[in-house]
Amino acid sequence: MAGTRTALVLIDLQRWIVDMPWEPVDGPAVVEACGRLREHFTGDGSSVVVLVRHVSADGADGGVTAPRNRLVPGCEPRTGDHLVTKHGLDAFESTELHAVLRGENVTDLVLAGLSTAHGVAATAAGALRLGYRVTVAEDATASVDEARYREALDRLTALGARTARVADLVTAPAG
Repeated sequence: MAGTRTALVLIDLQRWIVDMPWEPVDGPAVVEACGRLREHFTGDGSSVVVLVRHVSADGADGGVTAPRNRLVPGCEPRTGDHLVTKHGLDAFESTELHAVLRGENVTDLVLAGLSTAHGVAATAAGALRLGYRVTVAEDATASVDEARYREALDRLTALGARTARVADLVTAPAG
């Protein structure tokens, strides 16, 4: 569609989060799927990549430099990427994410990361409220159990998001 630009938003791929138990796939599988998305979306040079990390507002978790808050290997920011630090679930709440996306002329978002029922769902709902077209990469996210995973995807679909598998997203034009 003319006039659209897509951003890949990878959410909370930090060691302490990735290492938790997840369903329907484990954290390393989510990271691998996010890596495939990232390679696709950076391959054409026209898409935007945003990495989102969660850090406690009160610094109780050691802040942005604490080892637990580092993004897992392969998910670190690269030249041209944007890094957003959030203190709640929604990556738009009290962050510069919306301004960054508007500055990059982004209209469409592909969301992936952890967890479907928390950071991904809250960020997707925030994006929809702000008028973005949202796609959740359903096999590049997971939740604490499969029921919550399915409920979150169903809720997001009812709000207007679409879901797609990584294989379908990486065979489509990125930007």
